Amino acid sequence: MTTDINDARDWRGEPVDCGACRHNALRTAGGCKLLHSCVQDRYARRIDRFFSWNKPLANDYLDHPYFEVRAVAAKYADVFYLTRLLKDPDETVRWSAAQRLPPRCLRELRHDAHREVRIRVAARVDGPDLFEMRTDADYYVRMTVAQRLPVPILHLMMNDPEAGVRRIVAQRIDAGGLVSMASDLDADVRLEVARRLQPQQLLCLRRDPDCRVRYEVAGRIAGQHLPGMLRDAEPMVCERAEERLSALCAEASAPRDRHAEAPT
Repeated sequence: MTTDINDARDWRGEPVDCGACRHNALRTAGGCKLLHSCVQDRYARRIDRFFSWNKPLANDYLDHPYFEVRAVAAKYADVFYLTRLLKDPDETVRWSAAQRLPPRCLRELRHDAHREVRIRVAARVDGPDLFEMRTDADYYVRMTVAQRLPVPILHLMMNDPEAGVRRIVAQRIDAGGLVSMASDLDADVRLEVARRLQPQQLLCLRRDPDCRVRYEVAGRIAGQHLPGMLRDAEPMVCERAEERLSALCAEASAPRDRHAEAPT
């Protein structure tokens, strides 16, 4: 029995007919191969292989009725032909074109109906176009924006409704904004804050309700505040505070290297 993947059929479900194909001459030249490299086949991988072998032909397939052919052809066609694909009815074709066109050409796709298109646009545009997308309805689009927005204006996203977006903000925001995020309602966000705050700034998180945050604090807080963490409700936090305190005490009582103190 032949499985579907081993059956050479076109996008309409009809068997592929090499004899009727206008590229039949390519077979003898090794430019195509049934079930492997074929523009008639419905499988995108075989279509992709065809255009990778025959790049000059891609321009001729940007209006093909099968969306997979148009989308794959957009990867290999001359970039000057791609702007018309920004209005293609299929989102796969639009984001395929968006990956190659200059960012200035993507402005009209900032409000595309499909999130996958907007995600790719957010990964490529800059300046005012990127800034506008910080309020996109889709959280993953906003996450992409948070990863790329310039740090000086990143504070505009520190109150985003999605915790995953705020986590990215906490990983990148400047020191002033980072302190403000120490009171975030989400523990994962506060954990990111705890990883970046200076040791002397961690006192505000010493009694955080999440033990992961307190554990991070115990590993980094300034030494004079460690005794207060030895009675934490979480044993692992106590152990980490005790280990650090012991290490600091041992370091303080260790004899100094006489040679290092000898005058030169």
